[in-house]
Amino acid sequence: MRLNRKDLLGIKELDVSEINLILDTADSLKEVLERDIKKVPTLRGKTIVNLFYEPSTRTRTSFEIAGKTLSADVINITTSTSSIVKGESLIDTAKNIEALNADILIVRHSASGAPHLLAKNLKSSVINAGDGAHEHPTQALLDVFTIRERKKSLTGLTVTIVGDIMHSRVARSNIYALKKLGADVRIVGPPTMLPKNIEELGVKIFYNIEKAVDGVDVIMMLRLQLERQGRGFFPSIREYSRLYCLTEERVRLAKEDVLIMHPGPINRGVEIEASVADGPYSVILDQVTNGLAIRMAVLYLLAGVHK
Repeated sequence: MRLNRKDLLGIKELDVSEINLILDTADSLKEVLERDIKKVPTLRGKTIVNLFYEPSTRTRTSFEIAGKTLSADVINITTSTSSIVKGESLIDTAKNIEALNADILIVRHSASGAPHLLAKNLKSSVINAGDGAHEHPTQALLDVFTIRERKKSLTGLTVTIVGDIMHSRVARSNIYALKKLGADVRIVGPPTMLPKNIEELGVKIFYNIEKAVDGVDVIMMLRLQLERQGRGFFPSIREYSRLYCLTEERVRLAKEDVLIMHPGPINRGVEIEASVADGPYSVILDQVTNGLAIRMAVLYLLAGVHK
């Protein structure tokens, strides 16, 4: 089976069979990462360009290693070292990159919908690596891949997402993915950080973290998106930490085999206690490793469209 689409722009547009195809492909490709020589010739001759308009270490590096593991040529472009600083538009920049025979553009942008705009204007494949507060599809795919790896299935699981839901593209993509795969989803955070009408996505809303994590299978913490907030959405960091930081005491309210997740980077002591982030229930570093497998799978499947 092939991923019968040119681009990966969001989880909302994927059906369950497409999500499972990506997860199953990642499952088979992950074996490559355990070899002494972590390289296969699958994408030899393909050119992949990381076009990042926002800072990123984890996602950009993950895509770069994923592409190189598959033997693609990978080029990184950052806004501070390109013609973007001379006023070139997003579409002009992307079309010039495409004219240099790029097969896949991986785009991160502060504006929601920027990857969608490029996908309409380019023949090359476009992968959304995070657009504004909209979606971050590969993060959601690696998250559900990590849960499935530990729990075998997501059907019937209860997952609580904690924190800044309003500004989080990770939360939105994860809600789509988790609901499509049969999980019940709870969200909890300050009322000012919960979007209006979020319950229309089929989630249960909580304002008290103790009630939200009681008896759940997975706790997914979010990073405080301070750079996306134009004003204070809570009185102070100390107040936020007191009410929503994941502590060992709060973890004990969940199931005995609970999984603790965080997309990173972590603000230790604010969103999550260090002892919890590094503790026995944490799969945070597994998420990072699985991100490589998921991005290899997405690159492999999208490149196959052009064969």
